[in-house]
Amino acid sequence: MSHELTKSVLAAVPVPCVLVGHDERVLTVNAPAQALFGPGGEGRHYYTYLRQPALLDCVETTLRLRSTRQIRYLTTDMNRDATFEVSASPVEGSSGEAVLLCFEDVTQLEQAGEIRRDFVANVSHELKTPLTALLGFIETLGGAARDDAQARDRFLAIMLREAERMNRLVRDLLSLSRVESEERMRPTERVDIVRLVNNAAAPLRAIADDAEVELELIGHKAPVFVQGDEDQLTQVFTNLIENGIKYGTSGTKVTVAVTYTHRELAFRGPGVRVDVIDYGEGFDPVHIPRLTERFYRVDSHRSREMGGTGLGLAIVKHIVNRHRGRFRIESQIGEGSKFSVVLPVD
Repeated sequence: MSHELTKSVLAAVPVPCVLVGHDERVLTVNAPAQALFGPGGEGRHYYTYLRQPALLDCVETTLRLRSTRQIRYLTTDMNRDATFEVSASPVEGSSGEAVLLCFEDVTQLEQAGEIRRDFVANVSHELKTPLTALLGFIETLGGAARDDAQARDRFLAIMLREAERMNRLVRDLLSLSRVESEERMRPTERVDIVRLVNNAAAPLRAIADDAEVELELIGHKAPVFVQGDEDQLTQVFTNLIENGIKYGTSGTKVTVAVTYTHRELAFRGPGVRVDVIDYGEGFDPVHIPRLTERFYRVDSHRSREMGGTGLGLAIVKHIVNRHRGRFRIESQIGEGSKFSVVLPVD
């Protein structure tokens, strides 16, 4: 195969490819490989072009033993950490034996594996704590506290709370799984956002009264229709309002504001915005990018004491994404927080 034909063939390959000749000089570098290693590689010794020790060893071994080798290559590509599966294969050419390096980007697979491992570790940790408590109390009730009525009542109350915590976690996990599986399928029903916000707020007024927090609904009163799943959107507003009540400060209020606009910049058309504003302690804005990650908490101890599972905002994010909307968070320490859901209007 001629050199020009070889270059033409490798130029058509969509993954980075580098061809090293028997004289250890780089013969051909296609465009994706130039983006990875830089231009000007042809004619240079592969040591000065590839540089990475694992790659150099791979090429040297393939040239010497004439056998295919595979290694993993880690680099920083476009301001991100990237992982490549590299295959070094011996090839025959008109100028003699050569080695073809092909780089397959497996970064997303690596990230998916890491997410899966973190998820399993987090779920195991979240379940282990209440299970350990339950086992300990059951053992105590079966032994030393068997005939102690006062201790039995206290332990049973704690066991009930821990069992409810596990039940909430399993429920939220199932809900998150269902929402993620449906995220690409936009709902087709037409629902009234104003009605859903009122329906979500109504049963939470008793919780607000117990917490000595005023629940205030303001803004647009006329019906506003969007393409949506009624149950999922109700879950979004219930979650956000309940969080506002839990993390707000006693003696203050939680404001739920509905705003309709004829031209929402996010959609370049009509939109409706629902803001849930609390006047609690707030938090450092540095946490905002990670708040919708599964099991991420600003204050882990307080969240667990409040009965949180760490999945609520992740569920909200996926539901809003399914509705082609936007989910925004604002907060400052000592000034409270604002959680906003913006949806396109039919």
